Amino acid sequence: MTLDFKIYIVDDEEIIRDGIRLTLGKRYTLLGFEDAESAIEAMETDPPDLVLLDIGLPGLSGIEALEAIKEQNREIIVIMITAYEDITSVISCMKLGAYDYVVKPIYMEELEVTISNGLETIRLRKEIRAIQESQLRENLPCFISESHAIQEIMTFIERVAKSPDTPVLILGETGTGKELIASTIHYRSPHHKGPFITVNCAAIPRELIESELFGYEKGAFSGASATGKKGLIEAADGGTLFLDEVGDMSLEVQAKLLRFLEYGEFYRVGSTRVNRVNTRIVSATNKDLETMISKETFRKDLFFRLGVIRINLPSLNDRPEDIELLANYFIGNFSEKFNIPGVTLSRAALELLMQYSWSGNVRELKNMMERGVLTAQGKQITALDLGLDQMRRGEMMTGPYDNFAPIPAAGIDINEVRAAVDRFYFNQALKMAKGNETKAAKLLNLNHHTFRYQCKKVL
Repeated sequence: MTLDFKIYIVDDEEIIRDGIRLTLGKRYTLLGFEDAESAIEAMETDPPDLVLLDIGLPGLSGIEALEAIKEQNREIIVIMITAYEDITSVISCMKLGAYDYVVKPIYMEELEVTISNGLETIRLRKEIRAIQESQLRENLPCFISESHAIQEIMTFIERVAKSPDTPVLILGETGTGKELIASTIHYRSPHHKGPFITVNCAAIPRELIESELFGYEKGAFSGASATGKKGLIEAADGGTLFLDEVGDMSLEVQAKLLRFLEYGEFYRVGSTRVNRVNTRIVSATNKDLETMISKETFRKDLFFRLGVIRINLPSLNDRPEDIELLANYFIGNFSEKFNIPGVTLSRAALELLMQYSWSGNVRELKNMMERGVLTAQGKQITALDLGLDQMRRGEMMTGPYDNFAPIPAAGIDINEVRAAVDRFYFNQALKMAKGNETKAAKLLNLNHHTFRYQCKKVL
């Protein structure tokens, strides 16, 4: 423990304040107050980490002061001081959020232990918050932004994440970062230590999604495991289940999901026993659910239950002021990853990026910058390196080997190069086919099943 921690001593007896200062003054920053009113006023501009608060104060009592402190800042640790073990008052204080209490006459060794334990709680909170901030910085490059809309969304996420069980529905086009938002909500929530489990509803056959979500008992259906299986909702107990492409669920599964959201209970397939878990549901889709509701392919009641909180992510086309910022960020990352330092984006290439129609949004921009870093002939990425000149004419690239950069002296990771090329062509096929997977598969000379399988691996 160091002077980094600030402690308020709120007691009307000067001898108590002086005694605590004498004992603890070399270890912590201490400020003394003879009444609660002056301490609470000081907290507005100079908040402490911990407060030693006498219950029997003149004016505003210790119990009233505790309520006021917790209303102002719930994270301040408050240790009550009482002249005698008044159990009723102590219980009232603990219910109001007091961390602990000490009894007069104060034994300094006992007080030091109680303070040390309280400050350790604060240290752990700060450590967790630092981890969460790191998680936010590392996992949300899509939201590096000068856009007012994005900054508002990030502030909103900070607020909604604090509720551990309120459902959140994230709406936005493909590639806008819906899964990254979902993971941020999880890691900023009180259940951040619990599991974060993602399920792509579109990638699971409709006849299997119920058993995947809710689990099944042994012998529930032909081919079922002899021991049964726990579903993803159970696996996410104490954490978050992210349902991506929730609009692809069948109406039958939608009804069962609705029951879980309303009552917190479900049945495994083939079972009559009710199961209950504490799992937060965050869902996302790029589909127009309101149109689906009008066509009776999505339940209206589920839509409102999933979307207690709704987050609408803008497309990259709606935030052009962020294109250069994001492009340079991704170029820097890939330059470091592939050990190709000093790569920049040419002004002509940037101008074309600003005119480009981003059907794949930030994900497409990221993949394009990855390809640019790998294929640039020199230290500057040109429109040719990005394939933008051919795309503007609506032509396919020719001479696929001519535009690749030579192997640098430090070497390359060939697996990363292959993955980058795959990502580029899968994205281009989907763009040319306007999102139609069957047509995109034909452009790559793949059958639809193989296309979907490889698409999941590379995108």
